[in-house]
Amino acid sequence: MTRLPRRLVLAVLALTPASCSGLLPQGAAPPKLYTLTPASDFPADGIRVSWQLLVDVPASPAALDSERIALSRGPTTIDYFADAAWTDRAPLMLQSLLVQSFENSGRIGAIARESLALRADYILLAEVRDFEAEYAGAAAPVAHLQLGVKLIRMPDRAIVAQQRFDATAPAAANQMPAIVEAFNTAFHQAARQIVDWALATGG
Repeated sequence: MTRLPRRLVLAVLALTPASCSGLLPQGAAPPKLYTLTPASDFPADGIRVSWQLLVDVPASPAALDSERIALSRGPTTIDYFADAAWTDRAPLMLQSLLVQSFENSGRIGAIARESLALRADYILLAEVRDFEAEYAGAAAPVAHLQLGVKLIRMPDRAIVAQQRFDATAPAAANQMPAIVEAFNTAFHQAARQIVDWALATGG
């Protein structure tokens, strides 16, 4: 029987599909995806404006610029839930939610994302400072959202005003659906305040 050169045998083995070996580990289950909802419960008698607003993508530290859902067990630590993720990077998700919240208020002439490069009277710049589930000894965490927000007048790009918005909401249980619902409650608190503040300040 003709023997193949050893170099050729090694080349054939290198080209053999890995799946034939049966040594590949089973892939981990994909994380469950979660999202939040925009604020919608605005009072009908609030300030109404005719000007146009663009909402920029919020700036954020690298640890929060992710689809992963952050948690903290102390003031100097950030970790992530292993089996859960947001449907988009947190800053992009918050940008869309803020746009929809302004729309739901029914009290502004026009609103859009700043990435569309449209003409506007003002731009809303936000910075995500906290967006994590905080464990402080309790069994269930507290969802914490803190945004630093600036209202920029166009076209001179002058800062009209700036404000910090801080919202927290305790989770009813240490389970992912309850934790996401706490994030949702905290976002609604902050979004209602941001909409009211921006419309009053720009007006």
